[in-house]
Amino acid sequence: MRASFHLAARYVLRHRIQSALLAGALGLVFSLPLCLRVLIEHAQQELRARAAATPQIVGTRGSALDLMMTALYFKRENLLPLPFGALAELRHNHSSTAIPLHVRYQAQGAPIVGTELEYFPFRGLHLAAGKQLTRLGDCVVGATLARERGLQPGGHIFSTPEQAFDMAGVYPLKMRVTGILTPNGTPDDEALFVDLKTAWLIEGRSHGHDDLQKDASVVLKKEEGNLIGNAAVRMFNEVTDSNIASFHFHGDVATYPISAVILLPQDAKSEALLAGQFARSKEQQLIRPRDEMEALLTQLVRLEGFAASALLLTATAALLVTALVFALSFRLRLREFATLEDVGVSRISLISVKVLEVLIVGLAAAVIGLLLLQFSSFAAPHLLRWAL
Repeated sequence: MRASFHLAARYVLRHRIQSALLAGALGLVFSLPLCLRVLIEHAQQELRARAAATPQIVGTRGSALDLMMTALYFKRENLLPLPFGALAELRHNHSSTAIPLHVRYQAQGAPIVGTELEYFPFRGLHLAAGKQLTRLGDCVVGATLARERGLQPGGHIFSTPEQAFDMAGVYPLKMRVTGILTPNGTPDDEALFVDLKTAWLIEGRSHGHDDLQKDASVVLKKEEGNLIGNAAVRMFNEVTDSNIASFHFHGDVATYPISAVILLPQDAKSEALLAGQFARSKEQQLIRPRDEMEALLTQLVRLEGFAASALLLTATAALLVTALVFALSFRLRLREFATLEDVGVSRISLISVKVLEVLIVGLAAAVIGLLLLQFSSFAAPHLLRWAL
């Protein structure tokens, strides 16, 4: 047996590239279903946890999935915004804790989330460095985003305009970083948080500019006691201690947009009553993320079944191809085996050599498959964040 193993090992090492390719192909096709299972189990766990931690979400009528993805994962979807006045109605009529979210703009690829301070204790977010939002133009940054961009308290980050050339004059806002959040392994780690007024400032619903009363050269005309500036008026793209008093909002703030509202009912009875009340609304909808996520994961499991079936067929085909490769290899080596038999190697030993060659390649394939499985377990959180 030792001699058979020696001959099998020497052949595999002599044709190491061929053997490595064969073992790699086998390890890949047989580990793929297991890797898929690991990835899906991790995705289910993470998605369920995020949804279960959010009792209810209110938004305009439309896709419940889009509303959930906006409120939980800060994805800008094609949703009509809620008026800010709806937030006061929710708090007054339903006596529930309501946390607004406005998700529309980005800062260098990271979502800018306009919200209120109640959001941070709700998500268990604490400051690792710096301080909380204190004024217009401030932001706090998630742990992952801060690490990737090298952001620190006292630094700055610019918002990204929706269009390269904004004819409406909405400039990128230079925001002051006041704090860095502790990591919690959720999409909050990769987001940038501002208050609602700062989000509306980015949107162009507020602005600050030079004092028209002090510089007559930038005044276009006077109308009913108001000064109207001309194109020479300098608009501020950064809020500072010296110019913060010049920033002002136009129009009725109650009509300003928000993307969604997270509702935290006091108890199960209040939750059921809220669901019944919004079921009759024609303009707004209330969703329970847990239910919507379960429906989404049900479809995901069905897709996993189809994918697993396809991978099983692929593995079967790979196994047949591998058997064909070994059969052809043994056939091409008939003269080699005949020579070994002539020098005294028994047929049983030759059969053992063939079996051991197959086992060595199979063992290498198993090791490669286990390494891929370990890698998928390690990479699952990163792949999920990238996919979302």
